Amino acid sequence: MNGPSGDPEWFRLFSSAPDAAVRLLCLPHAGGSASFYFPVAQALAPSVEVLAVQYPGRQDRRMEPLIDDIHTLADRITEELSAYRDKPLALFGHSMGAVLGFEVAQRLEERGDGPVELFVSGRRAPSVSRGERWHDVSDAALVAEIQSHQAAGSELLDDPEMRAMLLPTIRGDYKAVETHVYRPGAAVRCPVTAFTGDADPKVTVEEALAWQRHTTGDFHSEVFTGGHFYLSDHTAAVLRTVSARLTASLAGAV
Repeated sequence: MNGPSGDPEWFRLFSSAPDAAVRLLCLPHAGGSASFYFPVAQALAPSVEVLAVQYPGRQDRRMEPLIDDIHTLADRITEELSAYRDKPLALFGHSMGAVLGFEVAQRLEERGDGPVELFVSGRRAPSVSRGERWHDVSDAALVAEIQSHQAAGSELLDDPEMRAMLLPTIRGDYKAVETHVYRPGAAVRCPVTAFTGDADPKVTVEEALAWQRHTTGDFHSEVFTGGHFYLSDHTAAVLRTVSARLTASLAGAV
């Protein structure tokens, strides 16, 4: 069985799973890249085929202009996904990726081909704003903010050359998520599952639970120990829930 022939620039398929019953689109965090989801793709294959989004302006797309607007980015991803709708689709987004996943899910539903589930991780609900403006601060302050979350690879920002190469893209991502404008009443019809860390400085448990207001479908939430990148320490547990929820969604049980 051959896979769809969409634009390879936008999506990375790390583990082919042509006989999978469902496809999971994974959307990275601010400053993140598709490779963040390599372990997810390996763990879920062959029952779930994982597509990871590669945003412009990083890694092998570093020469392309970055997109610093969530709505524009969601429009492009939704357009590129048209070649991958040969099987049911679910979305998983961490941090900025959660907001982006919410926007993509709405667009897919408007087209009459919505996802079977939206998984949101490490991000407060779209209607909960803190008015953050990290994209406007100095380079030193932004680096300190990024490194405070202990993301893998953030130590690269200690090197002046790497900082000069990476920081513009990270700043653009921060601008995208921090200037995202939530449309009052916007919601999805698909089930939503929210994951969060109990010590995440970017989102409280209550702010994560507020995602329930943004779906007319089933809502599920789980809290893990850890900070903003709790996911790195609890990948197996999170993916057990993802697999179980997808199985239930495909069976029409949720």
